[in-house]
Amino acid sequence: MTGRADYKAFCTYRDDFRAIVYDIQNAIPDLQKLQQTLIASREGPDYHVDTPVVYNNALDDVNEDSDIRLIFVADNPGRREQAAANRRYLVGPSGKIAENFFKGEPDLGIDFRKNVIILNKTPVHTPRTICLKELCALGGDRLKAVIDESEAKMAALLAGFFAALRVPVWISGYSEMRKNGVFARYTSSLRNLLSQGSLDKNGVFLYRHFSMNQFTIDLRQKILPGESTADALRRIGAAYRDRILL
Repeated sequence: MTGRADYKAFCTYRDDFRAIVYDIQNAIPDLQKLQQTLIASREGPDYHVDTPVVYNNALDDVNEDSDIRLIFVADNPGRREQAAANRRYLVGPSGKIAENFFKGEPDLGIDFRKNVIILNKTPVHTPRTICLKELCALGGDRLKAVIDESEAKMAALLAGFFAALRVPVWISGYSEMRKNGVFARYTSSLRNLLSQGSLDKNGVFLYRHFSMNQFTIDLRQKILPGESTADALRRIGAAYRDRILL
């Protein structure tokens, strides 16, 4: 943080995040039951849903002396993120890949666990992101409306954190941000925020997912001869941003 005012603003938006989670839980009291039904109906690990709507507890580790250099936006909390022992974002395989990427690129000057705050496009848990569609089918229009609204609120929350911290924003996973994708409302909300000037487009970058090394493969394919990793990331992220958001 660059000063007490920045930290105070950060704390305000952190409290707003808690309020978003609380409101969703109150709006859909049977959400955990719906999620458990979804898990039982699909192939994959059978597990107990501990946290239907996940606030990122890692934000509580941030203090006035924290050196935050990046805001990273993932999709939604998965199995490991919602577990009672975690309740933190990107603690599964994708998070480990992201962590290792930054360790392997020391010139970027970013420690993924110390210099980054992580948000999601919605705090509602599903086993996989695409399962949000199945969850909405189970919960009907009421749940769909709540999740859509959560995406709009999380986009506004991103703008708030951006204003408080004034650091670049990396948004991971743009495929479901397109029209009719599960994060279409998030996208439309971001567009509005950009047009209103609440977000500076020059500070926002879009990328492929870290899962299955998509991010790293894409970077290797697109980096130009002699181009630094930092320059390549700015160019690639800006191109995806312009394609999806502008």
